[in-house]
Amino acid sequence: MPNLKVAAPPAPTLLEGLVTDYLASCRARGLAPSTVNQAYAYSLQDVFLPWCARVGVETVDQLDQRALDRFTSGLLEDGGKRGKPLSKDTVHSYVRAVRQFLKWAAKEGEAVKGTPQLPRLTRRVLDVLSREEIERLEEAAPTERDKLIIRLLADTGIRVGELCGLRPEDIVRSQDRRTFLKVRGKGSKERLVPLSPPLVRRLDRLQRGRTAETHSDRLFLALRKSPHGDYPALSTSGVLQLMRGAAERAGMKKRVHPHLLRHSFATEALRKGMNPVQLAQVLGHSGLRMIEHVYSHLTATDAYDAVIKLLVSE
Repeated sequence: MPNLKVAAPPAPTLLEGLVTDYLASCRARGLAPSTVNQAYAYSLQDVFLPWCARVGVETVDQLDQRALDRFTSGLLEDGGKRGKPLSKDTVHSYVRAVRQFLKWAAKEGEAVKGTPQLPRLTRRVLDVLSREEIERLEEAAPTERDKLIIRLLADTGIRVGELCGLRPEDIVRSQDRRTFLKVRGKGSKERLVPLSPPLVRRLDRLQRGRTAETHSDRLFLALRKSPHGDYPALSTSGVLQLMRGAAERAGMKKRVHPHLLRHSFATEALRKGMNPVQLAQVLGHSGLRMIEHVYSHLTATDAYDAVIKLLVSE
């Protein structure tokens, strides 16, 4: 039989190699694997580079402003040859990843000649829960564990994944009798989140009642045993289910989910006059961009109350 030679795969273009280096840089900076894969790798390797291959772009210096405008407009018009237009939100996420990549490339000395234009988005107003609605939600929860989870999310603003990752030793007490939660956020960054005395007492009671029938080191456990005969750690889907159940029992029409409590906490904190920089630290944001979005919920009445409080505080 004749020897059949398998064709070697084509060598990567200079642009493809640069994208690979950029993703390695993202990982080296400590970004979470999910962030690198979902926010950057897919946008660049599955959307941007295939477009570059179709139009014959192999180097960064070929990406002038006209080429980048064609990339964005193509996604909006036909989804980049995917058969149908993409939403502005989807295109915005893809183009933003390309902007970040080109910004990094410019710092590396590459000849970047253009900046992709982001589609203008309609500002979405997220819903919030009032403190009275949070009380109703907590009261409707069937167990103390569920009630405590709702209150902890509402009074700390931590993410649901951060809650499920908590361990008993993450309740940190300082010498001045202040108590904090040590929270592991995105990219394994740790921060201390203040706890109120009532929450501390409830968490202490939860620990004292902790079952020995578990191999998990997590603070919150499932209510049912696993097939192995022990109580596993509570999952994020478990938190979502308990919140949906509480909302249904409370007769609430809003779509209730863990991030709604986080957003409600941020809105209430700003209304009560909390420093936005401090709030960003508590929430685990590296900047104020997400905090600024919360301001869309603050009304003229909130602004009036804040100014009057400032002027009559003396």
